[in-house]
Amino acid sequence: MKLAAGIIAHSGAMISDAIHSASDVFSTIIVMIGVKLSSKEADKEHPYGHERLECVAAMILAAVLMFTGVLIGYDGVINITSNKLDELPIPGSLALMAAILSIVVKEAMFWYTRHYANIINSGALMADAWHHRSDAFSSVGAMIGIVGARMGLPILDPFASVVICIFICKAAFDIFKDAVDKMVDHSSGEEVENDIKNRVLSHKGVERIDLLRTRAFGNKIYTELEISVNGQLPLIEAHEIAKNVHDDIESTFPKVKHIMIHVNPY
Repeated sequence: MKLAAGIIAHSGAMISDAIHSASDVFSTIIVMIGVKLSSKEADKEHPYGHERLECVAAMILAAVLMFTGVLIGYDGVINITSNKLDELPIPGSLALMAAILSIVVKEAMFWYTRHYANIINSGALMADAWHHRSDAFSSVGAMIGIVGARMGLPILDPFASVVICIFICKAAFDIFKDAVDKMVDHSSGEEVENDIKNRVLSHKGVERIDLLRTRAFGNKIYTELEISVNGQLPLIEAHEIAKNVHDDIESTFPKVKHIMIHVNPY
């Protein structure tokens, strides 16, 4: 719809926005495949599961976004530097209406997708949500460019394409960085680790925490923990304390896929 409106109403900004929206379709297909594959159970070849396939999907999405943004920006720069701005056609009202409708629809899609990304804790789906938000921003840029061109400033239409390019490339970089962090065993963050520490120390029999390490594995967290308990306790009692901590952490923190606990004598 936006592509047709951009062509009929002679708006380069709307055509750029339409290309961005078209990449949404491709990226959502990638996310669907990634989420489906990452949810597969662990097997002999992949004993730790397939969660990182979702990161791969997010990285492909980031690459598609970046490529789309650069193409849009390049087209805008060519038009700005062509010395033929006076020859650019004035965008029609149809392009303006399409931009306004796109802003409303894409913002609604952002909140809808973000809601379910939080529910299932999916990084790839959250990336897709922000793709929708970047599309809404690009439609705002297109609207400003169209309005400016209709008011006698034709340079604003291609300039809007450059602004759209910046928004898209920024979103692509953020998505790629988040996916890489999850691929290289990045920690889950100080806030999450402090919450785990407080929960562990609340258990009777745990004297102190000697070591706590976390690493992101796709949208899940693996945790290594060393606790000290009374060194005079029988092995079976020390093991029971560790088991209680293990079960409590995995049930309290849904992101924690597995926690390995080592017991030291206090």
